[in-house]
Amino acid sequence: MTYDGHKGTDFALISYEDQRLGVDVLAAAPGRVTSVRDGMVDHPQGTPDAPRVADRECGNGVVIDHGNGWETQYCHLARGTVSVASGQQVGAGDRLGRIGLSGQTEFPHLHLSVRKDGDVVDPFDTNDRLTCDPEGATESLWSDPLDVPQGGIIATGFSDAVPDYDTIKAGQAAAGSLQPMAPALVAWVYLFGGQEGDVVAVEIMGPDGPVLGDTQILDRTQAQLFRAMGRRTPQTGWSEGDYTATFTLVRDEKLLDSQSAQITVAP
Repeated sequence: MTYDGHKGTDFALISYEDQRLGVDVLAAAPGRVTSVRDGMVDHPQGTPDAPRVADRECGNGVVIDHGNGWETQYCHLARGTVSVASGQQVGAGDRLGRIGLSGQTEFPHLHLSVRKDGDVVDPFDTNDRLTCDPEGATESLWSDPLDVPQGGIIATGFSDAVPDYDTIKAGQAAAGSLQPMAPALVAWVYLFGGQEGDVVAVEIMGPDGPVLGDTQILDRTQAQLFRAMGRRTPQTGWSEGDYTATFTLVRDEKLLDSQSAQITVAP
């Protein structure tokens, strides 16, 4: 996936919880560190009290000179985790810091820029011929070629009501168990790369058989989104036992992804 004006490749974490646990950022190739910044707060833009980041959109970051005009830049690192200094020599795979939320970002991710003689290079397509068709790439810089998913499922779970989106993004929306008389049985799915016309379907199975089969068609294209489907609790309550929700994401009658979640109903 791509959009005009973006000058790098983003590697997003599944949740804020993953950021809290810590995900290392490693040097892509050997070279000399030429620039370092640390100390900027980890705070998503577009939220209350978000700091001004003009002229510091990269946030906490590192730039490495690899020689012959090649350099890489690593942005949005977590405050206090940058572990290299300007002038330091690093090898491929050396730790530079951890993924954070500093700078111009709304979710925890690493922004990796690759440049040759100051010009941005797409590491998936050095000849700049790539279209939205992943088959169009001509020459990749990755030592181990990376698949480029066109959309998929990030996470699924159950809850007793439609969860708040921020709770889903934080990785805290999935309930571990459910009471028989809980208000509802709701299955939710967290998606990326959704396109208008995509079909999101769910089947919920319980100890007594099918509970719900439902389908939604996406009405717009979004980088990230969630959907929730479920049923209110019957007067007699939910039967005790295990319930499984299986979500599928289909585009142009082709299955892009599927994922299941399970919950136990117990008193």
